[in-house]
Amino acid sequence: MSLSQNISIVHPEHFFITGLTDSSYSTYFYIFLFIIYFISIIGNSIVILIIALHRSLHSPMYIGVFNLALADIGETNALIPNIMKIFFFDSKYISYNACLASMFFVNFFITVQTYTLVVLAFDRFIAICLPLRYNAIVNNKFMAIVFSVIWAFNTFMNTISTSLITRLSFCKSIVLESWYCDYGRLMRIPCNDSSINIFMAYVIQAFFLVAPPFFIVLSYLGIFIALCKITSWEGRFKALKTCVSHLLVVGSFFLPILCNMIAAPSINARIISGSLSFALPPMLNPIIYVLNTAKIKDLIRKVFNNRSAPIRANISK
Repeated sequence: MSLSQNISIVHPEHFFITGLTDSSYSTYFYIFLFIIYFISIIGNSIVILIIALHRSLHSPMYIGVFNLALADIGETNALIPNIMKIFFFDSKYISYNACLASMFFVNFFITVQTYTLVVLAFDRFIAICLPLRYNAIVNNKFMAIVFSVIWAFNTFMNTISTSLITRLSFCKSIVLESWYCDYGRLMRIPCNDSSINIFMAYVIQAFFLVAPPFFIVLSYLGIFIALCKITSWEGRFKALKTCVSHLLVVGSFFLPILCNMIAAPSINARIISGSLSFALPPMLNPIIYVLNTAKIKDLIRKVFNNRSAPIRANISK
C-alpha cells in the first residue's frame, strides 16, 4: 500500500470488487449485460446522428433528446466495459486511481441524465401550458445555456465528492461488495472519520435523486391542470401524446432505481438489480424515442426507402 503525505491516510494500490458470488449463471448475466451495452451504443448513436444530420430536428426538445443520448453513451461506456473486464475475464482487482475515475464518470453521466429529464419535463410543461410563449421561452439558445450549466454543475459536484475520497484511509479492508466502484459501498470500509463524505453523499442524493423527480412531478401536475381546461377529449389526447415518450423514459430511469432501493438484501440480488437499473435505461431510451416520435420514424423510413430504391430498381431490371 502507498501512503499519502499524511502518514495516517492509507491509500491501497487496488480494491477487490466481489461481483456475483456463488452463482452458476453469472456468465450468462454478464453476456446479457454485453448485449444491452451493444444495443445501447448502436441505438443512442443512431439517435445522435439523426438529430445532428437533419435540420428539422434542430429544435429545443430534440436538443434535450440529443443530450440524453450523449449521457446514455457516456454512462454505458463508463460502466459496462469495466464490468466485462472485471468479471468476464476474472480480473476483480481495480487500481485505486482507476476506481476513483470510474466512480466519477458513472456518477457524472447518471446525474446528467436526471437533469436532462427535468429539462425535457419543463419543455413539455411550457409547450402545453404556455403554447403561445413557447418559442420565446424555450429556444435553442436557452437549451444550450441550460445544458452548459448542467454539465458544469455536475462536473463541479462530482469532482468534489470524488476528491473527498482521497482523505479516507483504507487500512482494514479493500473489498467492495458491488459490481463497480460504488460511492455508497466505499463509505462502509474506511477506518477513519467519513462523516464529511457521508454528508456529501446525502447532498448528492438530494440534488440528483430527490429534486429531479420532485420538479418532474410538479411539471406534470401543471400539465394535468392545463389538460383539464381543454374542453375536447381529442385536444387532451393530442396534447398528452406529446408527453408519452418523456413519461416512458422517466419511468424507465426512476423505476429501476426505486426497485434497487427496495431489492432483497442479498449481495447477488442487489448487484443484479443495481446493474440493471443503470444499464437498462440507456438501452430503452433510444427505442422509446424512435418508436414514439413521428419525425424520427419518418426520417428513418425515408433513409431506408432511399437506400432500398436502387436495389429494387436493379431487381426489376
